[in-house]
Amino acid sequence: MNRREFTKIGFIAAGALMLKTMPLFGFFQGKEIYSEETVKIFRKIISKAITEKWDELPTGELMGRIGTMLLNTPYEAFTLEGPGPEICRINLKGLDCVTLYENVLDIARILKKGRFSFDELINEVTFTRYRGGIMTDYTSRLHYTSDWIYDNVKKGVVKDITRELGGVRFPVNVSFMSKHPEFYETLKNHPDYINIIKQSEYEINLRTYYFIPGESIKDIEPKLETGDIIAVATNKDGLDYSHTGMIMKDKSGKPRFMHASSKKKKVVVDKVISDYIKGVESDIGITVLRPVM
Repeated sequence: MNRREFTKIGFIAAGALMLKTMPLFGFFQGKEIYSEETVKIFRKIISKAITEKWDELPTGELMGRIGTMLLNTPYEAFTLEGPGPEICRINLKGLDCVTLYENVLDIARILKKGRFSFDELINEVTFTRYRGGIMTDYTSRLHYTSDWIYDNVKKGVVKDITRELGGVRFPVNVSFMSKHPEFYETLKNHPDYINIIKQSEYEINLRTYYFIPGESIKDIEPKLETGDIIAVATNKDGLDYSHTGMIMKDKSGKPRFMHASSKKKKVVVDKVISDYIKGVESDIGITVLRPVM
């Protein structure tokens, strides 16, 4: 047995022990942030990943395995919202389009780092969800997908491969949150946050983004890989992206769109991505992000 194999056995044994001894409920800054059911789902994913050595897979393939275990999870909106100050909420028993790819990505990242505890997942989600990886208050959350892309490219979490796939400039002009604070409970309760959000929108709009127009998606489909994160560009006023998900290549190699569907009320592997985009008039193309680790 070589040193690498010996280390791997110890790594798996330590992980199995952690899974048995992890508490069922977690607290962060005095707030309960995940339920017993969420922890059980997490344990199940980690246990299978350890047993089947998923950490040895390329990150995209690893994300595909994790995503498969979340198929048919009920769609649930507003899982990041709640009373009181901003906390890093995690919910695996109900997912929306953002929390699906976020949790899949971050579980993959901790597995690649050889870490198995829910506390490590909290740390990883905090790193990807908040500007600069630091949570301060509601305004530090990366609310707009364009802001998430910029910040996580800068942090080395993902690579935006849209331009190299033949993407063209996407004229992002976000303003929806600052113009419509009535749709956001926290902004209604903290009107002083609105100007901070407005400043963030101004900074987002100064940046350069790329997207692949809907009519060009079919041409680049052979270059897409399982685990690629897809942001669906929209022409709706004040918004940048209307939906998110990830690529799941089927047995024939076709890149299908895995997402938490509000229409189907659950996580599904849907149509080939080019066909999916054709189905919504306001969807004008996609931005493609590839996990770096």
